[in-house]
This record gives sequence, structure tokens and C-alpha cells, in this order.
Amino acid sequence: MRKVTTVNVNGLRAAAKKGYAEWLAATEAEVICLQEVRAEPEQLAETVRYPEGWHAFYAPSSAKGRAGVALLTRREPESVRVGFGTAEFENSGRYVEADLPGLTVASLYLPSGEVGTERQEEKERFMAAFLPYLCDLRERSAAAGREVLVCGDWNIAHQEADLKNWRGNRKNSGFLPEERAWLSRVLDPADGGYTDVVRSLHPDTEGPYSWWSYRGRAFDNDAGWRIDYHMATQGLAGRAVKAYVERAAEHVLRWSDHAPVTVDYG
Repeated sequence: MRKVTTVNVNGLRAAAKKGYAEWLAATEAEVICLQEVRAEPEQLAETVRYPEGWHAFYAPSSAKGRAGVALLTRREPESVRVGFGTAEFENSGRYVEADLPGLTVASLYLPSGEVGTERQEEKERFMAAFLPYLCDLRERSAAAGREVLVCGDWNIAHQEADLKNWRGNRKNSGFLPEERAWLSRVLDPADGGYTDVVRSLHPDTEGPYSWWSYRGRAFDNDAGWRIDYHMATQGLAGRAVKAYVERAAEHVLRWSDHAPVTVDYG
């Protein structure tokens, strides 16, 4: 496994009509993690559901038209699992993982939240349940001689360098102190033990952003957020040689409000 891409497609049926299919046909990635598919597999055109040359696995949400994650792999996985053992989120369309030789790779769509609403409470419950699972997954995988890579839309900007307007978002979901502290735990060698691969390869830069609101001129002004991550265990992170955001050349060429984030693992 060399190149891995993660992208929130903002509705796969719509994205497929706006450029996703052409992007997929041209990509050199060997694994693709999709989020916000927002469709049952049978609602997708056959060429989108099972694109030629790929093994495709879907975890739709029980709430129709919401969330949904998927994994596309060039090589057939040894096994595939949906959810992470917490009943509330088992059918929420937010997590799917697959075992490839020497690697467990997952697609994650963490709840977005909204301060003062049940959505934020849901996000907090998800984070509380998910971190212990990440720790357990890392430990089990290490014992089996496997690396772990959890890609996806984590819906949290970790540092000030991860969003353009950080001052104006300090009280908004996605940049709350408690959310950022939780992500710090994911990255703490003594706790979660994962590495933010893109940041490790771009330590002293703003961004690179991966999401821009459709409102106003956010994309044209590069007023974005970096919320789409490759979180890897130490051995795999150490093999990463290049990380980049596949940002559209201009607004009209976008097929999602997110851009694909690709890492070359050498």
C-alpha cells in the first residue's frame, strides 16, 4: 500500500455528476476513504457503487440521507468491520475499517456538532467512546505486527494553523478548547499514540486546508479549515514521504466542499 486518499464527498450521487467519477478514474491511490456518502449503496449507479478496479465497502447511516462512510481498495481486504462496538453509533454511518496485509485502514466521519444543541452532545458522546477504541485498536494491532491508519473528516481543527479565521471560531464547534484537547489526546504518545501525518510533513505552514464553505468567497480567499486527517501509528507515519491536498484549480471545478487529502507512504 503506497498512496491513500481521504475525502468527504458531500453526497456521493451529486459528486459523481460533478467530477468525482473523473477524479476516481485518474487517481493513483490504492485506498480511498469516503465520508458523507449520504446514500444507501443500492441508490448509487452501478459504476459509482462498484467502480471498475476497486473493491468497495459501505457503511450507510440508519438516518436516511445523512452521514455514511465507505472504503475503496484496489486489493481485496482480509476482513471488513462496521462500527467500533458502541451501540449508539453502530448504524450511524460514521466508521468502517478493513484489514489489508500489515495494515488496518479506516474511514471516519466524526459528528460535526453545534454548540448548545443535541448535536454537540452527540459529538461529545462519540469522542468519549471513540478514543478508548482507538487506543485498543492500536494496541491490538501492534501485538499482531500491524499498523493502523484512520482517515476521514474529524470535524475538529487542532491548531490555530488549521483554520484561517481561528479567532472568530474559538466558541464554535470544530475549534472548541475541549475538542482540541481531545484531539491532543489522540496524538499524545502516552495516550492515543497516533500521528497527524499531514502536519508532520508540513510542520510550519498554515493549512493546508481541506474544507471551504460554499458561502461567500471562502474558497477563492482560501479561508478554509484543515479537518480531514490521516491519523497513523508510528511505524506507518514514519514511512510517509509526501502529503498534499488535491485542491481544485477554481471554484467551478469543485465536486465537494472538501478536497481530497492524499499521502504517499513510500
